[in-house]
Parts: sequence; structure tokens; C-alpha cells
Amino acid sequence: MDTDQLIRSLAADNAHRVPRVGAMLTMALLVAAPLSILIFATFLGVRPDVMTAMRNPFFDMKFAVTLSLAIPAIIVSLHLSRPEALMRGWGWLLLLPVGLLAVAIGSEAMMAPAMPMTMRLMGKNSRVCLLAIPAMSLPLLAGALFGLRHGAPSRPALAGALAGLVSAGLAATLYASHCTDDSPLFVATWYTLATALVTAIGAAVGSKVLRY
Repeated sequence: MDTDQLIRSLAADNAHRVPRVGAMLTMALLVAAPLSILIFATFLGVRPDVMTAMRNPFFDMKFAVTLSLAIPAIIVSLHLSRPEALMRGWGWLLLLPVGLLAVAIGSEAMMAPAMPMTMRLMGKNSRVCLLAIPAMSLPLLAGALFGLRHGAPSRPALAGALAGLVSAGLAATLYASHCTDDSPLFVATWYTLATALVTAIGAAVGSKVLRY
């Protein structure tokens, strides 16, 4: 077999190219999202005073924080899906929600307190938060891991952790429309703990299913 024929044969074998990781990740998340939404609609639902809550900037802040986690996590996870990719120079994207929370906490501290700090920190929904965000994250986590399997991450545990951040950020965005605790202190504490749990699950599962 001469060289030209070999090239044609290899091209024919690769006629059905594996879809890009980004497309697969998007598709997998879209397939998983209805299940997370079903969990939300069945057990939680949108808070009854949502129209009034939308006038509170700290209510809007919750969505800014959760989306500023999910979107950068998607970007970084796609970057790390290549075997030669390094985390260096990309990790700062994941600090965006930390910066937003710091600004929000500082802004709340400068306002006349509507309730004691302990009450703002503990809120009324801490237990629900710790259960709901991981529960709604699990379908999204499965989708994210499935999508990233079409890449070749050299650090599967880290890629799995990022899949956890993606799913937790999206699930927390859903949960934020139900949660009546709008204090940045509550978000920084309980949303973070729920996200850390999902991230740990993603790292543990990703270390196995993303290995190649």
C-alpha cells in the first residue's frame, strides 16, 4: 500500500469524527437539565414572593454568583479536556464568584442591619440548601462527566471536580429562585458547602470515568 492510499484509508476510517467536546458537553447538559428542573419543580418551586424579591439587589446577587461559577467552570473544564492543557493562567476565572461575594458581603456590612449577623448567616433554609443543590446537581454532573469523556484530560480528578463546579453552579442557580435567604453571608456559607460536596463527588467519580 503506497502512502496516498494509506492516507485515504485512514481518512475513510475517520469519516464519522467524534463530536467536539464542547458540543457533547452542551448536549449532555441540555439532556440532563430537565431532570434537575423536574426535581426543582416537584420538591421546591419558585418562592412565592419572587416579584417583590426581585427588587432586592441581594436576590439578584445570588444569580450573579452562581452563574459566575458555572460559566467559568465550563470554560476551564473545556480547556482541561485537552491532554496537554495546564491549569496555570486559568484558575483566576474560578475566583470571580469569590470576588462578587466579597463585594456583596462588604456592601451588606455597610448597610443598617435588618437582622443580626447570626441570623443572616444561618438563615432559615440551610438544611434545604445542603440537600437541594446536590440533589439537583447529580443529573447535571452525570451529563458533564459524559460530555468531558469525549476529551482526553490528563488530570481526570481535576476535570471531574470542574464538572462538579459546573453542575453545582447550575443547580444553585435554580435553587436561588426558591431560597428566601438572600444574605451574602448565607450564600457564602451554605451554597459554598453544598458546592464543595458536589465538587468532591465530581473529583472522585471523574478520577475513574475520565481516565484514559
